[in-house]
Amino acid sequence: MAVHTKHPISAPPSAPPRERTGHILLRGWCVVLLVVTLSGTALPLAFGVPVAAGIGVASFLVSVILWTILRPRVQWRRLPWYAMAYIVWALASLIWTAWIEATALTVSFMVVTTVGALFVGAVLTWRELVRALASALKWMLSLSLLLEAWVAVVWDGPILPGFVRPERPADDPIVYWVRSNLLDGGRIQGVFGNSNALAYVALLAVIVFAIRIASRAPRRPALALWTLLALYLFVRAGSATATVAAVMVVVVLLTVLVMRTTTRAGQRTRYYVAYAVVALGGLAAAWAFRDRLFSTLGRSTDLTGREGIWEQVLARASERPIVGWGFSTPWITTDPAFDGWIIDHGQSVMQAHNMWIDVFLQLGIVGVVLIVAAYLAFVWRSWFFAVDRPRWDLVADRPYSAVTLLPTLTGAVLLVQGLAESTPLLNWGWFLLILFAFKIKQAPLMGRGPSEERLLGEQGDRPADR
Repeated sequence: MAVHTKHPISAPPSAPPRERTGHILLRGWCVVLLVVTLSGTALPLAFGVPVAAGIGVASFLVSVILWTILRPRVQWRRLPWYAMAYIVWALASLIWTAWIEATALTVSFMVVTTVGALFVGAVLTWRELVRALASALKWMLSLSLLLEAWVAVVWDGPILPGFVRPERPADDPIVYWVRSNLLDGGRIQGVFGNSNALAYVALLAVIVFAIRIASRAPRRPALALWTLLALYLFVRAGSATATVAAVMVVVVLLTVLVMRTTTRAGQRTRYYVAYAVVALGGLAAAWAFRDRLFSTLGRSTDLTGREGIWEQVLARASERPIVGWGFSTPWITTDPAFDGWIIDHGQSVMQAHNMWIDVFLQLGIVGVVLIVAAYLAFVWRSWFFAVDRPRWDLVADRPYSAVTLLPTLTGAVLLVQGLAESTPLLNWGWFLLILFAFKIKQAPLMGRGPSEERLLGEQGDRPADR
């Protein structure tokens, strides 16, 4: 007969640790920051530039106040110094810039974005960071689909920025915020007013949701549905450059997984050599058959007029090759220096459509060297963050985490995007570069380090959500 003892050998049962309400609110604020950053042109198109600027300033002030109150533990010696040097050089361009107002405005925007990225990286763990990014991406995807559906069904026609109905059909549909193509099979633009922007955000969402699923996050069936929605929007956006970025993401992912299978010194070297040969051969083949490739992707051989833009930008940049003409990312088309300088589809162009050429125009060779160093440092650290097995003691067989794939896959997206767009230099491109570069240096091992351990102890993260 079983007898209950008054002296049990195990601890009495207790409720699992729960997150503090303050930290839940903090994570919610980080989601808001990510939504504002990912929205890009959505806020100016919906509410106008002054309101969008006010939201940016308010988010900056709130983040600074929270940082002052919370005082998260930060190793200040381990900042992304090359990226910080690029910011300092951009600020210094105020001395010689040819467009002082544009420089002052855009460099302030870059500082606001940088502070927001550092704040999110300082107060969230790696697991929380991916979770918050997934939440923000869900908002952007759902808002894009709802806006497209509302315009197609309720509004019944294209819509101009500011929710204005056009009085007559536009000469060029580029002026529309949403073209009402959801039901007729055309390219859709979402809340961004740009198909390329929607495609890249959808691609980032596929990466983040897949990582969450691979990490055994809760509610995986719902995550699978969100992934399908992201794939649908990616296909409907019809971006050729985003398609190339998706191919590069797959190549990088397969390479990382192969590298993780190595068990002996020297094995990776052979893989690196093999992949280098394949990459060089692939680039040579792509260049040789570029006409057929672009035709397959539905684009002209000059990348939809980008080559003409590059020629004009390079010609102007060569007049001040060392320090450049002054920082302005994006170009402020109300400034006389940019208004009417390069016209595309009847509109003044707001960027060079190439990250490296844009930096050369604005900050010269010095700026190019600094941004190249920033990206090389980021790619180097994110690569080994993904391929190296986590180890901080004698245990050498700890399992890999899917979360460590996020920085290097995001880097692949940004590098490909930077070949045809300047957007990696602003909005979510710059935000994620600073965020991941900073986070990897602060916490190179998931769950280890001052910020990771402190927050894990407060929250009691579930082990299954790795």
